[in-house]
Amino acid sequence: MRIVLATVGSAGDVHPFVGVALALRARGHDVTIITSAYFAPLMERVGLPFVPIGTVEQFNKVTEHPDLWNQWRGLQVIARAVELGTLELYQTVSREVAGGDTVLVANGLAMGARIAHEILEVPLVTLHLQPQCFFSIHDSPVMHPWLTSINRFPRSIKHILLALSDRVADRVMVPAANNLRQELGLAPVRHIVSQWWHSPQRVIGLFPDWFAPPQLDWPAQTVLTGFPLYDERDVTDLPPGLETFYRGAEDAGKPPIIFAPGSGNRQAGRFLAAAADACHRLGRRGILLTRYPEQLPSRLPDEVRHFDYVPLSVALPRAAALVHHGGIGTAAQGLASGRPQLVMPMTFDQPDNANRLGLLGVARVLRPAAFTAPAVTRELEILLGSDDVTRACTKIARRFEGTDPITHTCELIEDMESKRRKPDHSPSTLNPNL
Repeated sequence: MRIVLATVGSAGDVHPFVGVALALRARGHDVTIITSAYFAPLMERVGLPFVPIGTVEQFNKVTEHPDLWNQWRGLQVIARAVELGTLELYQTVSREVAGGDTVLVANGLAMGARIAHEILEVPLVTLHLQPQCFFSIHDSPVMHPWLTSINRFPRSIKHILLALSDRVADRVMVPAANNLRQELGLAPVRHIVSQWWHSPQRVIGLFPDWFAPPQLDWPAQTVLTGFPLYDERDVTDLPPGLETFYRGAEDAGKPPIIFAPGSGNRQAGRFLAAAADACHRLGRRGILLTRYPEQLPSRLPDEVRHFDYVPLSVALPRAAALVHHGGIGTAAQGLASGRPQLVMPMTFDQPDNANRLGLLGVARVLRPAAFTAPAVTRELEILLGSDDVTRACTKIARRFEGTDPITHTCELIEDMESKRRKPDHSPSTLNPNL
């Protein structure tokens, strides 16, 4: 079977698709990935057929944008990037799926793939990486850092807040879909992120039900499989000096703390400075992970080291704790490792992920304005000294034993071969509560 996977976003959005694509190829399928040209080196290392879209310069322009991590304006940055790339993605997908029995797999932001599904009637699987992709009036996602208490509100208030979030998202995201739809003679769509970006045929949530239980008003075609946990471990050499640093920490009886502000975060200067200072205050070793070393403090304490990238599945089993931005892939690695987490969520799905980690009892949360060295020091002392947190982390890590989310995901994608029929765009597949 031919399977085309299309994903838009940063490494956190691409890694799960790589993990699924590699598994599909191992199962005998003809697999192609479509994503940003920025990821060409990764695709070459893993050996997957790859069709680039956009340019490295365009990708960097987004990650360098000063508003990217702003709570109010960040979505506009993403929406504009998606809008500029939707036509190219639609054309690329159309070429790749033409002339054969093909199944299309895409994430929500790959709007050109969603439109190609309608025009070409190719079976479509939507892969959502985080629970925030699903609106619900019951267990509502945290759509903004100010709404962490949304599930304490009466349902009438929650309905208003979700409807408002839906309108705000539409205001910035509709052009990315409807400009191209108009050119193709398709009717305009609304409720982009609450309804339309879900495939009407199959939606897969790449997270487990104990992290976010399915809700009655989620799309009926949704299946949860679990965290994929792919992080380049199989194709990434460990940096020189890492092993020596770990051994020094272990000899001292104090495993290091891992600090990861996000693969695409070029505005992590305050995060990294606070991290280095907190390690010095704690008298513990720390590892700062960023591909953009220009944002590091001019001088790091002797107990702190910087590395561009270390797969968290390698780094965390020998660490004491994980401090990060709240990205779903990083959070999942922390859960699987059984390590306590300190989270500094900024925007997008990060506040919701952080809230769920807190409810599991494995994490504490600091807002960006409060992320200072004294606060980080205090929160890490609490996390590392809490027997309750240790027990919660161990309990959650055991939930990963005997699970195989990627295989389950592959099986659901393979099942789509039988669905080569006209897509069902009826309202029955959409959330009736918005």
